[in-house]
Amino acid sequence: MTSTTLFYIIIAILIISFIIDKILDTLNARHYNDPIPIELSDVYDLEEYQKSQNYKKVNDRFSSITSLISLIVTLAFFFLDGFAFVDQWARTFSNNNIIIALIFFGGIMFASDILSTPFSYFHTFVIEEKFGFNKTTIKTFFLDKVKGWAMSALLGGLMLSVIIWFYESTGSNFWLYAWGMVAAFAFFMNMFYARLIVPLFNKQTPLDEGTLKTKIENYAQKVGFTLDKIFVIDGSKRSTKANAYFSGFGSEKRVTLYDTLINDLEEDEIVAVLAHEVGHYKRKHIVFNLIASILTMGLTFWLLSLFVGSPVLSQALNVTIPSFHIGLIAFGILYSPISELTGLVMNYISRKFEYQADDYAKNTFKAAPLISGLKKLSKNSLSNLTPHPAYVFAHYSHPTLLQRYHNMIK
Repeated sequence: MTSTTLFYIIIAILIISFIIDKILDTLNARHYNDPIPIELSDVYDLEEYQKSQNYKKVNDRFSSITSLISLIVTLAFFFLDGFAFVDQWARTFSNNNIIIALIFFGGIMFASDILSTPFSYFHTFVIEEKFGFNKTTIKTFFLDKVKGWAMSALLGGLMLSVIIWFYESTGSNFWLYAWGMVAAFAFFMNMFYARLIVPLFNKQTPLDEGTLKTKIENYAQKVGFTLDKIFVIDGSKRSTKANAYFSGFGSEKRVTLYDTLINDLEEDEIVAVLAHEVGHYKRKHIVFNLIASILTMGLTFWLLSLFVGSPVLSQALNVTIPSFHIGLIAFGILYSPISELTGLVMNYISRKFEYQADDYAKNTFKAAPLISGLKKLSKNSLSNLTPHPAYVFAHYSHPTLLQRYHNMIK
């Protein structure tokens, strides 16, 4: 295969991916004005439903504009030999391949983030503000940006450096070492994310003594689920939207409740939501997802090892000096159709797991408070109650609210 052919295959993947996304978005948008399903008639009144429809339409238009601009900029970068320019620029700083790669990716990611910041700012301070969700200050918005850059530079830079070192030191077997390192890092982050990363962005405090904590502890004891770390996170500093999640394993296992969740839901509804999360643990979904992620990662690294050293990958991007970082860029795009397929499979499995976790909550606690809690969460986030089935299949990791409702009343 010639480098020119490979270049146009890469361009075709980018354009076809964009077209598929726009078709799905269009199909989904046609359902925005559908009547509320009778089973969910208590989620919105007419005024609230109109607000949710407007929210969906505004976000759809904004997403269409930003994704089109992103595609145009990306295609321009390819056709104007942007990667070759950045590669030559990076090589003016050093002859070391690791340093060149760090400068190359750092420059591209920083420039990309700078270009996307006005759109992110508009979405936060105009769209989310208009519909009453935004609680982020300008100071917090930009501090999050700076912290995100620092995290990416430190962790991403360290991992990329080690992977390239493996590549240069071990040859064709580098993928085994890289896979092992990234898998260990993923496990470590699963264990200690809440302890090490979350405090950089949010304040976490132990849940105060009271009836809610007592109910949670009583439920955990009833189902034999050890839980001695219950925290509240100040999600309200950024948004009115609510959430809750489990993290960690063993002694690091904890439940984190958004303060907005505590404000929005009744105590039994919160316990029911947590019972759903306990169901994921009890049904071994967390372990399955971690193993599946690690295996997929291994497949990716193995395929990368087969192609990344090929000069044609660099030549396809008009880069004269073959390198790992250029090969990684080309491979990443060529691999994206496979990634999309594995994503569809994982989303399908995830939706099945959500049903199982709902069943667990229904059988060990009660279905009614989980249903009412999910309805409130949908209402407070202006969720789409009538998404197109194709859009759900492609993008949803959870069943729709209507599907979960039918499952829980069986």
